[in-house]
Amino acid sequence: MPNKLIIALVLALCCCFTSFSQKKRKTVKDSIPAPIVITDTIGPSKKIDPLRPAKAAFLSAVLPGLGQAYNKKYWKIPIVYGALGTGMYFYLTNDMEYRRYRNAFRRRLAGFRDDEFINLDENGNFLSERVSEDGLIRAQELFRRNKEVSLLVTIGLYALNIIDANVDAHLLQYNVDENLTLAPHYELNELDRSSTVGLTLNWKF
Repeated sequence: MPNKLIIALVLALCCCFTSFSQKKRKTVKDSIPAPIVITDTIGPSKKIDPLRPAKAAFLSAVLPGLGQAYNKKYWKIPIVYGALGTGMYFYLTNDMEYRRYRNAFRRRLAGFRDDEFINLDENGNFLSERVSEDGLIRAQELFRRNKEVSLLVTIGLYALNIIDANVDAHLLQYNVDENLTLAPHYELNELDRSSTVGLTLNWKF
């Protein structure tokens, strides 16, 4: 009888140790964290319209400032018209002065002495010249040169308006999204359950 009791106690203790070991192993296994899966946070790239820059340039060529409005850069429209208006103002002013001196010079060549650069008395008789014929020639050359420079500057500003609309349209579609960025990187090693932390460079074309 005592032997049977001892055997029963030994078997009971073995069962307790076995269940405790199984419970302990199960607890350790459950305590291991599951692998961390980092989902891709990079969204799809914004759709690029390859014809947008050409369209913006075309609109600015047809009507200055229209390409800027197409790009929603409305604050640039007054600058465009201010620059073009200034260039046209100097061109027209120099052209008007050039015509004044040219007309006076032509009348001198025709033998008249009644142009605006000659002093006349009350009866319309010649008194003196305020500008000589050589002065008229030099004035024509000066204002003609200024007129040509003003025209070139105006054309340059018109071309700059087209280029600005084209470049703006390109920059609006420039890839500045998360497809080109640095992001934190975390990875769990399945073999030794160690973690690795670092940076990931995302570069997608």
